[in-house]
Amino acid sequence: MRKLLVVFLVFVLGSSASLKADEGMWLPMLIEKNIVEMHEMGLKLSPKDIYNVNQASLKDAIVIFGRGCTGELISPEGLLLTNHHCGYGSIQKLSTDAHNYLDDGFWAMSKEEELPVKGLTVRSLVEMKDVTKLMMGGTSEVKTEADRQARIQGNIDKKMADLKKKGIHAVIESFFGANEYYMFIYEVYNDVRLVGAPPESIGKYGADTDNWMWPRHTGDFSMFRVYTGPDGKPAAYSEENIPMKPKHFLPISIAGVEKDDFSMIMGYPGSTDRYLSSYGVDLAVRESNMTIVKIREEKLRIMKEGMDADESVRLKYASKYARTANYWKYFIGQTKGLKRLKVKEKKQAEEEAFRKWLKPNKPARDKYGTALTHIENAYEVLGAYNLAKWYNREAVLRGSEILGYAGRFTRLMDSLNEKNTKDASIDAMVAKLQKGVDAHFKDYNQSIDRNLLASMLAMFHEAVPLDQQPAFLLELANKNNGDFNEYADMVFDKSIFRDAASINAFLENPSAKKISKDHAFKAYTAFIKKYKSLNANTKDATAELKLGNRLYIAGLRDMNKDKNYYPDANFTMRLTYGTTQDYYPSDAVHYNYYTTMKGIMQKEDPNNWEFQVPAKLKELYEAKDFGPYGEDGVMKVCFLTNHDITGGNSGSPVINGHGELVGLAFDGNWEAMSGDIAFEPNIQRTINVDIRYVLFIVDKFAGATNLIDEMTIVTEKHKDKPAVEKKEVSTEIEVEVEQ
Repeated sequence: MRKLLVVFLVFVLGSSASLKADEGMWLPMLIEKNIVEMHEMGLKLSPKDIYNVNQASLKDAIVIFGRGCTGELISPEGLLLTNHHCGYGSIQKLSTDAHNYLDDGFWAMSKEEELPVKGLTVRSLVEMKDVTKLMMGGTSEVKTEADRQARIQGNIDKKMADLKKKGIHAVIESFFGANEYYMFIYEVYNDVRLVGAPPESIGKYGADTDNWMWPRHTGDFSMFRVYTGPDGKPAAYSEENIPMKPKHFLPISIAGVEKDDFSMIMGYPGSTDRYLSSYGVDLAVRESNMTIVKIREEKLRIMKEGMDADESVRLKYASKYARTANYWKYFIGQTKGLKRLKVKEKKQAEEEAFRKWLKPNKPARDKYGTALTHIENAYEVLGAYNLAKWYNREAVLRGSEILGYAGRFTRLMDSLNEKNTKDASIDAMVAKLQKGVDAHFKDYNQSIDRNLLASMLAMFHEAVPLDQQPAFLLELANKNNGDFNEYADMVFDKSIFRDAASINAFLENPSAKKISKDHAFKAYTAFIKKYKSLNANTKDATAELKLGNRLYIAGLRDMNKDKNYYPDANFTMRLTYGTTQDYYPSDAVHYNYYTTMKGIMQKEDPNNWEFQVPAKLKELYEAKDFGPYGEDGVMKVCFLTNHDITGGNSGSPVINGHGELVGLAFDGNWEAMSGDIAFEPNIQRTINVDIRYVLFIVDKFAGATNLIDEMTIVTEKHKDKPAVEKKEVSTEIEVEVEQ
């Protein structure tokens, strides 16, 4: 039975505090430092309501979904909500030509219809602890940065081994440039099942064209369910398993969001580099970013060529293409943002202020005086090998799949060559490799991979300094005048790694000699060997950069003792808070803070797969059949907030001041792509799908009322009073925004 919590509807006035964009990805266990400001902005919860080890709190509803996203629990039966693009790989994995869940969507009308997703996990945070003192044990005795890191790593390994013996799943991460360390303990759930997903025409509406852009009209959500053993503990998939009973799940508010409304986002932001020096920004803008863009652009062209020619290939490569395209566009936007916002110059000004602070301050100079020198020296060396680094990562390790797949057989070859290796050990390795054959070739196209190999080798040879290229590549280039097509043909004609039949036949009678002589394997090992030698050349510079960064970050915190600093994101739970806001992306241009279904219809293009609209969605729109989710005959789709998020936050809940779910974060805006390095409050926005549009699709479009009935739904706004008297925004602020 559907549960409704009804409270009185009132209008809440904004305040000067609510207009603030709060930079920061805060650790929930330390949120007490921010709580006064959060209460002034509209939060009605206590720190213990947010993070509590002993009792249920918001943290218990927020989980790591898969390998790189966030999800939230929204029912007492383990129902989980995340982004469509987070569930995309799982949806694609379950799809076949006969049941194309990407095109058609999927909805389980009962728990018996839910589909297990092999290999998908959900991690729930149990507790986080400050273990800095323990991890730093013995570091005062060492003299070099490398020895310090080795000692810390030894402490981490010892602690992790102890936890593993006890069956505890945990990670220990460094913070503030390895000045602090925290441990995160998780419960890991291995039985996760697909419950619902809209078709791509809703869940991916706008696709690559609209990616990172506003205004947005994407219903970017999918639904899964977490299962446990009958005892309520994590367990492998079994028909006997039962839906998870979470410690806490999020009630859902369909009262809507208005401009200046307070909200917070909890999730797992992946990686930021807010303490990056001006030297790092310079290298990113001058070389790194556009190198990645150039390589990925070619990979996308080759994949799309194959996908456009064959519908079955399009289905196979849909997820691979999306992953590649996402950060291809991101790095284009980041480069433009870093230049336009003059981030390098701002970093230089910060560094100059640091130098001025050090000059008359001998104790600080003795501690941190060498920080910027270390950083500058390190980048001089690292810059010389930068192109080789990125071409190895993007064109080789993430290029043609045949090379990386061949590399998986290195251990088998070594074992076959080792006289003392037991047959049982060999058999176990072969069995594991055999088990992975079907998974590797399920979403694989030989023609695309062949074209990728030829093109990536050509790009590598053309761009990377000759003395940083493997000898075999130079020989091939001289032999074929830089054309690698003939070589690619030969590899795919003769390599045992070219298709499933060939590799299965090899594994029936494996031979170390066959692996070592294989052309794909030889290419892989040649690149890896050269890459390792280049890394050896930069080992000291990498250590010096870590030392410089550690000292610089510690120095900044010492210089500004009254400032509440936050650590860079590292895929650990964080909280960011702010308000619903519009913005001015450029002179004379204003973006409203929400979009509606009217925009979906305006963008519709039947001849472009990115902007096709399902017939039923059009029928609902024309009839204004929005159910309880519409507002004055309008169906809102997405909205903007000024939260501080990044990759990994995808799927994170937007939570109002009462702890209720109002939206789902799924993207950042194009104008602020530099945000991972420098937060820009005037233009940095988080793009969220309105929870009312999510429920509208589940209820009215899909008819999956069984899912709606599981949720606790709040229908109206709470009776709140403004924490601070509302004040008008000055003209000066508007001018600053338009700049």
